[in-house]
Amino acid sequence: MTIAVGVFELFTYAIPGSLYVTLLTYIATRAHWMDLAAMLRSPAFLLVIAVVLLSYLLGYLAYPLGLLAHKIVPKRRKRNAREEFLRRNPAAKGRPFTKADPFLLLAAIQLQDQEVGADASRVRATGLMLRNCAPPVFFGAVTAIVELIVGRNAVAAISCAVLFLVSSIALVVQGRMLTHWASLRTFEVAFWIPEIDDKFRP
Repeated sequence: MTIAVGVFELFTYAIPGSLYVTLLTYIATRAHWMDLAAMLRSPAFLLVIAVVLLSYLLGYLAYPLGLLAHKIVPKRRKRNAREEFLRRNPAAKGRPFTKADPFLLLAAIQLQDQEVGADASRVRATGLMLRNCAPPVFFGAVTAIVELIVGRNAVAAISCAVLFLVSSIALVVQGRMLTHWASLRTFEVAFWIPEIDDKFRP
């Protein structure tokens, strides 16, 4: 249980937060608000702890930005994991678990077997990680545009702006796909647990 929660928090909060830390460090160094060389001379152990804690806190605080990005980026198509699962597996039609909420179903699977449910949790955490990484990458594109105006290397600035902008959109799209796969995986795992239906009978 501790490992599963740790992986979820690492993917969902700490990794996106580390991108915010990287971006803020670059901006602060570029604007001469911070002496990066002096910071690197500080004790490595304390520096690592500070970066890890700051990454987690920023990732947690900026979580709503990932949700906002999810809402802003247009959807190319509507995905429904329940309908896709039933279309691919007609034998599951009529079973009570197919009518359950995917998150509630995942909780029931984890009560039955924590390790079996961990796979869907990891896929969902990866999807959230990609989605939450989109805002700092987009802000990186904005920073590159500013560098185009005030900097001296126009080619690098334009290249970074285009790359970061496209990447931020792609991260949201791939995050949606992985979230869909996580829900689909939840139904697939539940299919092979006969007693799971008893938990959702009226």
